[in-house]
Amino acid sequence: MKASILVVEDEEDMRKGLCRMLSKEGYAVEGVGTGDEAIKRLENNVYDALITDLKLPGPDGIDILRKLKKVSPESPGIVITGYGTVESAVEAMKLGAYDYLTKPFEFQKVKVSVRNALEQYSLARQNKYLKQNIGSQWQVNRIIGKSPAMLNVIKSVKKVAPADTTVLIQGESGTGKELVSRLIHHLSPRKDNLFVPINCAVLREPFLESELFGHTKGAYTGAVSARRGLLELAHHGTFFLDEIADVSPAVQAKLLRVLEERCFMRLGGRETIHVDIRLIAATNKDLEECVRQKSFREDLYYRLNVFQIHLPPLRERREDIPLLAYHFLEKHSRRLGKKVTEITPEAMQELTYYDWRGNVRELENAIEGGVILSDGKALTSHDLPVRIAADESNGAPESFPVSYRKAKQQLMDKFNRLFLKRLLSRHNGNVTRASEEAGMNRANFQRLMRKAGIKREDY
Repeated sequence: MKASILVVEDEEDMRKGLCRMLSKEGYAVEGVGTGDEAIKRLENNVYDALITDLKLPGPDGIDILRKLKKVSPESPGIVITGYGTVESAVEAMKLGAYDYLTKPFEFQKVKVSVRNALEQYSLARQNKYLKQNIGSQWQVNRIIGKSPAMLNVIKSVKKVAPADTTVLIQGESGTGKELVSRLIHHLSPRKDNLFVPINCAVLREPFLESELFGHTKGAYTGAVSARRGLLELAHHGTFFLDEIADVSPAVQAKLLRVLEERCFMRLGGRETIHVDIRLIAATNKDLEECVRQKSFREDLYYRLNVFQIHLPPLRERREDIPLLAYHFLEKHSRRLGKKVTEITPEAMQELTYYDWRGNVRELENAIEGGVILSDGKALTSHDLPVRIAADESNGAPESFPVSYRKAKQQLMDKFNRLFLKRLLSRHNGNVTRASEEAGMNRANFQRLMRKAGIKREDY
């Protein structure tokens, strides 16, 4: 993708010379001779850099520099003039001019200035994006699991990461699809460039299209100036499309072109933009079924489905739950400044039995909430959301291929815990009143409490 430069110079020979020299350097260059034309171009196009004379017909170089910083704050401006004064240089620098060159100058000096300005611009854009996404960077390369299913996922990631192949990740919501895509990027040759994610389910047209491809001025209501899309930002890096099944047919057609030709046009624009990206897509839907229902393009599906990774739901890898639970316990205890370091056996059993329809994301939320509620060093079942203990399917035998006797005992233990906890909660831990409502002898009620690991003081 060529860097675009706008040259503003009223002397025609100088303007043509600069444009010719920069074009030979591989830049996409446009030249204009007046301040009015320059401001019009800045409103309708996006430029990586600006070179402007200070003295111009109409708006001068300072006015043009102000406009540049309004429509594209990170783009560098280089001011050139034959009327160099300290005052104009200071004003230009205050407005963010990268360099200030006085005529006559050597073209080689302009080349160096432009090259350095564009390098700084690229770093500024990357740093801005990284700061906006810093919260999601910590967990790169932190896939947790020892189950055969997750070991197979990690094995697949390590094989496909260096190949620069398009990857399709399928799995329920909350299974860690973005985390896996970040690991692929982290292990790939593109790791030193940006990883740019977008959730297609969050934005609706034309905003999704604008975020992806950028837009020209007036492309839709509210598009007051031209802007780049995230695909351009991901140049030389990895682009992650989450919930790809939710995009419209029109956007699907444009994404197909990106996959086939690595090019696109901005919304409302005519210029073809080429990018070098690796694309990873993810969905919680069955894309083959979407193809059969005609809601997803078959040709796009086959373009995406070069290498597929399936992330299993948490209920199919229960042996990973204790590892994940302690990982989130340590994370949120440290973040919240608490000293919760253990999970009681009863609480861990409930965590392991629960079906986690929201998968790893739901588990983390439950642990975070439990840490907030906890008053001691151990996370208890009383600290967990009520739904975890109240889930009637918790620990159902079909989730555990065990003997009839053991399965029956598991369900009885679960029933006893739930029954006792509800009664004690209703009576604020008063064992006498709880046993009376249950129609049980107080001593037998206490015996069941001890067997279930339930303490009166927790209520």
